[in-house]
Amino acid sequence: MHVVATAGHVDHGKSALLRALTGMEPDRWAEERRRGMTLDLGFVWTRLPGAGDVAFVDVPGHERLVGNMLAGVGPVPAVLFVVAADQGWQPQSEEHLTVLDALGVRHGVLAVTRCDLAGPDAARAEALARIARSSLGDVPGVAVSAVTGTGLDALRAALVRMTGGLPAPDLAGDVRLWVDRAFTVRGHGTVVTGTLGAGTVRVGDRLRLARDGRTLRVRGLECLKEPCQEAGAVARVAVNVTGPGAGEPRRGDALLTPDRWLTTDTVDVRLRGDAARDLPRDLTLHAGSAAVPVTVRPLGTDTARLRLAAPLPLRVGDGALLRDPGLHRVPAGITVLDVRPPRLTRRGAAAARARELAAAPGRADGAGELSRRGLIRRSELLAMGVEPPAEPVAGEWLADPAHWAALRERLAEAVEEHAARHPLEPGMPLEAARQTLGLPERGLVDALRTQSPGLRYSDGRLYGSHGGPTLPPAIEAAVAAVRADLARAPFHAPDAERLHQLGLTPKLLAAAEAAGTLLRIGQGIVLLPDADVRAAAVLARLEQPFTTSQARQALDTTRRVAVPLLEYLDRHGHTVRVDTALRRCPATGLDGR
Repeated sequence: MHVVATAGHVDHGKSALLRALTGMEPDRWAEERRRGMTLDLGFVWTRLPGAGDVAFVDVPGHERLVGNMLAGVGPVPAVLFVVAADQGWQPQSEEHLTVLDALGVRHGVLAVTRCDLAGPDAARAEALARIARSSLGDVPGVAVSAVTGTGLDALRAALVRMTGGLPAPDLAGDVRLWVDRAFTVRGHGTVVTGTLGAGTVRVGDRLRLARDGRTLRVRGLECLKEPCQEAGAVARVAVNVTGPGAGEPRRGDALLTPDRWLTTDTVDVRLRGDAARDLPRDLTLHAGSAAVPVTVRPLGTDTARLRLAAPLPLRVGDGALLRDPGLHRVPAGITVLDVRPPRLTRRGAAAARARELAAAPGRADGAGELSRRGLIRRSELLAMGVEPPAEPVAGEWLADPAHWAALRERLAEAVEEHAARHPLEPGMPLEAARQTLGLPERGLVDALRTQSPGLRYSDGRLYGSHGGPTLPPAIEAAVAAVRADLARAPFHAPDAERLHQLGLTPKLLAAAEAAGTLLRIGQGIVLLPDADVRAAAVLARLEQPFTTSQARQALDTTRRVAVPLLEYLDRHGHTVRVDTALRRCPATGLDGR
């Protein structure tokens, strides 16, 4: 299917032309038919040989209804521009063309209507010249009469050629269905309609309502009034939704593929049209079928920051339009450059941001986006509409290579600085490293240290070239005294009074353990570094399994030492509990063999 919107001045025959082309009535309301003027969006379709189904979004042409016109044109990739032969180019012709140009619409056909009332040549020449200066460029111009049928075959042929040049839609893309109508059908509930520009919607799918994040289920689906199980872009669709809040969608809402979109209330944009400094402070942003008040903050000559009164699901590269409804004119088209812009709090931040945006390409650029941000989650980059340029460095985190290399250097420096400041505990805790580097997750520190050969990791701490703590001479002498005691009686750990006499506090004992000179098996219980292996060898020679008392006697120690030592051996796999009273060494069976 192809979807084409109409455009043109009021009373130039847009609806009459669609009736002649499709045999359907685009004006849905009795008031529209009574007054002979389109007030809201209408939808009709036909099948053209060589093009397939072509659906038309008929938009109002009156200046007071430009908001409705924008809701219909916003999501549509092509236009049927209508100018009446007997009236020629008119004010709303110009405003509609300005809208199309601001939105960057590049595909269209000109229909010069009512050629049964006047010669079409003058109107066609002027219209083609004006259209050529817009994003539409050179388009075919066909003279037609909805009354006599003159030119309808030529117009159909021009539409077939135009639709043949439309870019192929992304059927696997993320769904963002801008709602242009929402109503209730008895027995079915809420139905929303819109133009599906990308992706595929299927019955049973779950879609997220952008406004409040609620999830709705697709209960039914229609394309061109025909029920279907799935619909792929580009298509006019009617979606029957159900779920909490299903009765609340309205024009301007969007239904989204879950977990694939960000909603934002602040965007940085590039302007087409008026200079940023010439824009009013308060305008209306038209994106898709949505119209949201915004506050404009100029940044550079053609860049600005917009603060939205309500968040919208926007992506980098999206085109939209700024308008001042009070003046009935279109100040500027915009291209979204950033949907997660940095805060501008420091002096000079706005000027620096303007320079940065001046170099932004205005399209999805994974490497550039990653370079600007340094670190970002893969899912967040995808939700911005940007393809990740590399694989994650940790979990979902992507890192700019230069930024990642700088982080590795900073981590090594931080570890060395920590060791210098804390000679008795040189190992830097991972959490302290995370905070020092300003990283969002500890897993990033893990990834950095595995790629840093100069760093050593032990028990949740990072060590640099110093390796272990540097003990003052007096403390080294105290540790040497303990080691001498243990050399004579390996499992007679010094008691609290002995440690106090030597000045060995818990902090100093921890430093001695980190230096590899003592082994702590419990609170205030220290042995020689190889005491665990030596104890396991002694216990392996016992009849298996053995009791705590038997182990104490074999090790020639006290219960104060034996209990924490056995628990330490349990934790490190040297011994195994059989029951509450017995243990065995893992190399032996229950019978001791």
